[in-house]
Amino acid sequence: MTFLYKADPVRGAAWAELMGRAMPEMPFRIWPDIGDPLAVRFLAAWQPPVDLGTQFPHLEILFATGAGTDHFDFSAIPPSLPVVRMVESGIVQGMVEYVTLAVLSQHRDWRTYQEQQRAQTWQSHRVYPAASRRVGVLGLGTLGRAVLEQLRSFGFPCAGWSRSPQQLNGVECHHGAEGLQALLARTDILICLLPLTDSTRGILCQRLFDQLPRGATVINVGRGGHLVQDDLLRALDAGQIGNAVLDVCDPEPLPPGHPFWTHPKVVLTPHIASMTQPETAVEAVVENLRRYRQGLPMVGLVDRSLGY
Repeated sequence: MTFLYKADPVRGAAWAELMGRAMPEMPFRIWPDIGDPLAVRFLAAWQPPVDLGTQFPHLEILFATGAGTDHFDFSAIPPSLPVVRMVESGIVQGMVEYVTLAVLSQHRDWRTYQEQQRAQTWQSHRVYPAASRRVGVLGLGTLGRAVLEQLRSFGFPCAGWSRSPQQLNGVECHHGAEGLQALLARTDILICLLPLTDSTRGILCQRLFDQLPRGATVINVGRGGHLVQDDLLRALDAGQIGNAVLDVCDPEPLPPGHPFWTHPKVVLTPHIASMTQPETAVEAVVENLRRYRQGLPMVGLVDRSLGY
């Protein structure tokens, strides 16, 4: 009964050490050293092999090494095989840190002061309280909830939107098409933390931007496929969107010469908002293996009908 890891080999070495301590009875292998394919019962992968079903006929669980599975080709994954996305505290903490940094830098006009420093200009601007800056989060999963909890502690009026009704203490919750319209109308800083599905692809488009207050900020830490890039560029140049913080793009990396590289109103980072941490990732996997053996529902189990 082998556990196989197919992702970054450096992190794989850390996984091997940690899994060896937590589950010494289970052989652990790192791709491409798969050993006996018939013995592989569990696979953790960023990108599963295309012949997954035939190469590992006794596979019981496919673990994603990232928080999303939108890059998986589910048509090549046996329908009966459970797929579990990574839900671990390291990913959550990293995302909370990044989004907090992005929101506070926009709220406190950091870009303006950086520009003034380069121009050797000493000029103060009015400081507005957090209570005057309304934050809205698209997506109320584990990451969205954690981000809202942190931002609420600063005093930002917080709201969230999801596909189905949710309730969060101190957060104005919306859902469905009418709910999205209501959320956008009251949001000065919009954060996208949605999973990428057929229904959310391209959601950050001109129609959405036009429903935000003029000069709003857009922060995309979901997936590059959520954003219609030309629509954002038009909205930025027209002043409808004041600034954008983008940690994800499509494609990644962006090609040389893409307008996002040099646009004065865009902050661009290379998909580093949050990363899976080996220590907490292995803890999450071991806990899910324990739950699986006890017949309990696993945390992060993907509902293929929803796409996440």
